[in-house]
Amino acid sequence: METRGFKILIRVFAALLLVFLYVPLAIIVLYAFNDSVAQAWPIEEFTTKWFGIAWRSPQVREALANSLEVATIATLFALALGSAAAFAVHRFRFFGRNGVSFLLVLPIALPGIVTAIALNTTINNFRIPFGVLTIVIGHATFCNVIARLRRTPTSLIEASMDLGADGWQTFRYVTFPAIRTALVAGALLAFALSFDEIVVTNFTAGPTDTIPRFIYRNLRLPHNRPIVNVVALGVILVMFIPVYVAQRMAGGGDVTATAAKAEAAEV
Repeated sequence: METRGFKILIRVFAALLLVFLYVPLAIIVLYAFNDSVAQAWPIEEFTTKWFGIAWRSPQVREALANSLEVATIATLFALALGSAAAFAVHRFRFFGRNGVSFLLVLPIALPGIVTAIALNTTINNFRIPFGVLTIVIGHATFCNVIARLRRTPTSLIEASMDLGADGWQTFRYVTFPAIRTALVAGALLAFALSFDEIVVTNFTAGPTDTIPRFIYRNLRLPHNRPIVNVVALGVILVMFIPVYVAQRMAGGGDVTATAAKAEAAEV
């Protein structure tokens, strides 16, 4: 049984962890409005001029366009390939099934630098020109979108088939309603992961610039620090929205067994 002192200790550690994680982000937000190029504390005067300068920067706009393009395409690839693989592993029994499941998770578990070096070597061996395509290939390897299939009882699919539904009707009326929130949540999370990826991008981008690469390259240039802070604030906002929505959607929206059976009966 947990004592009162232990509960207080857990809360203190949780509070310290949140402070450690979010205070640096809050400082970046404040510095984005700093009127001075020098990042001195306390901030003497606030301004929004750096937002306009950052938006008019051709480098920032090009990097933003590339990041959005890569994240969108990588998410679509991950959604299609990851869901198809999940369906195959969930529905069928075959030799090496557990190995395939392990391989699907492995790119996520491996350190990014290992995946990046392997991708760079492969791209060089196949003489593929570095650019948006190679970044998409790299991001699609770790942005796996695995549907909520294992929480969908196979008995619902079997009941739908017994009631005369074919494979497409079963997917449309039973399987898809049960996993659609997980698909959308997974796609949003994959988009966020791709948008701010830096390690794999550095090894697969070549001369192509993205928002994380822009931040990494300009962070050590003092006169570009204000623009970097503004861009970093934009990344925080872009990351926060899909991650928050994904968390909200993943926490609910499951189709209950009763509703799924009713939909199967309608077929």
